[in-house]
Amino acid sequence: MNTRIGDIVPDLDNRTGSAPPHLSVRNLTTSFRVGGQWKKIVRDVSFDVMPGETLAIVGESGSGKSVTSLSVMRLLDPALSRIEGEVLLAGRDLLTLTERQMQGVRGNEVSMIFQEPMTSLNPITSIGRQISEALTIHRDISGREARREAIRILEKVRIPNAVSRYDEFPHQFSGGMRQRVMIAMALATKPRLLIADEPTTALDVTIQGQILNLIKILQEEEGMSVLFITHDMGVVAEVSDRCLVMYRGEMVESGRTADLFRRGEHPYTRALISAVPPLGSMANRALPVKFPVVDVETGKAQPAAEIRDTVDKSRTPVLAVRDLTMRFDITGGLLGRRRGAVHAVENVSFDLFQGETLSLVGESGCGKSTIGRSVMRLVTPQSGEIHLDGYEVMKLNHLDLRRMRRSIQMVFQDPFASLDPRMTVGAAVTEPYLIQKLGPAAEAREKAAGLLDRVGLSGDILHRYPHEFSGGQRQRIVIARALMLDPKVIVADEAVSALDVSVKAQVCNLLLDLQDSMGIAFLFISHDMAVVERVSHRVAVMYLGEIVEIGPRAAVFENPQHPYTIKLMSAVPVPDPARRGMKREVLPDEIMSPIRPVGYEPPERAYRKVSEGHFVQLS
Repeated sequence: MNTRIGDIVPDLDNRTGSAPPHLSVRNLTTSFRVGGQWKKIVRDVSFDVMPGETLAIVGESGSGKSVTSLSVMRLLDPALSRIEGEVLLAGRDLLTLTERQMQGVRGNEVSMIFQEPMTSLNPITSIGRQISEALTIHRDISGREARREAIRILEKVRIPNAVSRYDEFPHQFSGGMRQRVMIAMALATKPRLLIADEPTTALDVTIQGQILNLIKILQEEEGMSVLFITHDMGVVAEVSDRCLVMYRGEMVESGRTADLFRRGEHPYTRALISAVPPLGSMANRALPVKFPVVDVETGKAQPAAEIRDTVDKSRTPVLAVRDLTMRFDITGGLLGRRRGAVHAVENVSFDLFQGETLSLVGESGCGKSTIGRSVMRLVTPQSGEIHLDGYEVMKLNHLDLRRMRRSIQMVFQDPFASLDPRMTVGAAVTEPYLIQKLGPAAEAREKAAGLLDRVGLSGDILHRYPHEFSGGQRQRIVIARALMLDPKVIVADEAVSALDVSVKAQVCNLLLDLQDSMGIAFLFISHDMAVVERVSHRVAVMYLGEIVEIGPRAAVFENPQHPYTIKLMSAVPVPDPARRGMKREVLPDEIMSPIRPVGYEPPERAYRKVSEGHFVQLS
């Protein structure tokens, strides 16, 4: 685009008549000191946020969207950063204020919600006192009045039993409830502008839906403006009036959300919108389909290719799980007596065939990751049977377990935590091969180079370290390491959840290609329903440690039967701006606790057959 975005902004202002913007940003440029020199991270960004409006800043990691919000709030270290341009709040330039004056602005006129509430809340102070503190700092009220107001705000954000929970600490709240506390704290002083920086990225899909609804409702009630930062185009469509797209520190497109979705001009805008197709796009397709990949430079998309049928159900399942039960004891008191148990997995059974992807879906705490760790014997279940490629996993000793793990490998959510930062890529990828004593070091390095090339990386990166790569590249390295032992099964535990949308699409396509060429079976663990719909042959929905519905992907997605399955699917944000005015019912409910008293045994479950291979748990 030849036109500067800054030149477009005045035209956007005219649509609201004479009403001045709450926030007006002009030619914002933020630089960081790198190696003694100033490097521009955000360049010439301009936008307005009008009264009562939600403006979304969208882009992937490294695009500069979060740096933009931190620049607006003046939260960057002044010794290492330099902010230029204008940031006008009600006509006052925030960049000219002293730090003391900015303290009166932050949390009072402008509030901010961050992505991870646990790092934003003080772990040794009750949540009620933290909200009250914000009130007493910015208002001339007594401690008693602040407590009363804090309880009122907690009730407003749908915290149940707000009076009793006032004195509880952050660790006693779930992720969704902690985010509600952050919203309560941000709204305590009735700010003119709320900046929400990826406030739902770390949340389960149903909790995400509740938080998005809550922000909509509170915005209407309080009449505030919202600057919403995200990389999820489904969220953008549901919450924003206008949207600006950032790429490599620059604004590349700006306009009304509906217009951008219908006729976005910049290739990067089109790439973001098409990176993860909406739920329901797989209707009438039985087999997995690759994600469309759009070139961000040209806007041209590779056609979405359907994967050939690699599943061989005529043979014995490569993985068979029967009546798997996993409980974790809870102890307490002076003598450490057993006081209860977390019923993480209860009587779970399923088969996984060679070349098949079975997805386990559900919210945090439902037991899906515990199943993945159990079939690897990273944890030892209380009871049940696990048969893997001829091994009776529950009966294996230490040496046999090592041998068994040649047949099954695991890819975790955070690739950086999965790689030793002190080991080169070559050492990390070849380590499993050498530990299993499958060949000499030279042979291992040759195989590692070939696998790195196969996952889209150059074989000459063996001498480099994990911190030198992006998140998507690190995940490819982890996948290459998992392939070193030629496994028949790979457990992918939220393997793409932490990745940006376009990188997520690329990694999912890589997994589908590997399955197509190598016949690998995937136990795909995720809470991202749109991704699950794209990559799965079969789907098992989990709730409180139990499978409540299981069947072919098409059957489960096109004809969901269990209330929890329906709830999961209805909570997924849809990239359709027409849903902007839609509101779901905002309830304070979250997934129930799996903690049970000593001696508790769950009732025996029965299942109803819906169609061939499709079963649903009876209530």
